[in-house]
Amino acid sequence: MNSYCLVIPVYNHHRQLLRIIDALRASELPLFIVNDGSDADCCAALARVAAQDADKQDADKHNPDEQDTDKKVRLINLPTNGGKGIAVVAGLRAAHREGFSHALQIDSDGQHDPVHIAEFLRAGDAHPDHFISGARPYHLLPASRRYGRRLTDFWVVINTLETRIQDSMCGYRLYPLGPTLKLVNEVDLCQRMDFDTDIAVQLLWRGVNITNVPISVVYDASIPSHFDLVNDNFRITAMHVRHFFGMLLRLPRLLRRKWT
Repeated sequence: MNSYCLVIPVYNHHRQLLRIIDALRASELPLFIVNDGSDADCCAALARVAAQDADKQDADKHNPDEQDTDKKVRLINLPTNGGKGIAVVAGLRAAHREGFSHALQIDSDGQHDPVHIAEFLRAGDAHPDHFISGARPYHLLPASRRYGRRLTDFWVVINTLETRIQDSMCGYRLYPLGPTLKLVNEVDLCQRMDFDTDIAVQLLWRGVNITNVPISVVYDASIPSHFDLVNDNFRITAMHVRHFFGMLLRLPRLLRRKWT
């Protein structure tokens, strides 16, 4: 039986996250919020969210019809900003320690619509050993993001010899925790904006199947982006180079898998 939770990495996006907390709670999934070394305002806002949830759980204990405390928000505070990959992995590890089989990663900037949570869970029930990835409609993305993502997806096809990863940079995805943490424990993964693509490619290399779930996205110009145009593009380029040579080392196995 699958057991699901939500993992949300947060870095100074508390205003957007607070707006979707109620929708996330409506899914009745336990929520792991990973505060990735945010500023004082964000830390205070997240602490209030956790405190309010704790107060609600204490009140529910006195209601015989509401004894389930597994819906409590878990707030994980990282001392310094380590990057998206560090935050996501911290959330996945915490979820695994508490016995969850799957964790649904959702970004905190408000781009991901919680309405799709049910679709991810249905896909997870149908394919419990699959990595379930969101796939955005690229024609609706801003041009500056669309071309970069298409270039990354091109290199993902080259480096996996497959087209199954339809949106390698999407941060809305359901991880099967067993194989995912086995990978995390054995490989040094990228830690920042290159994390989503890196872990997707390496899961596929290891034979983890993928199911894509079409999702909608909401882009708001007022929401600040943490993408560093120079440094993150350099990191992503370096990742593709490493993946290319990694693909060459795995070429016989990848070709054999493709043919069979």
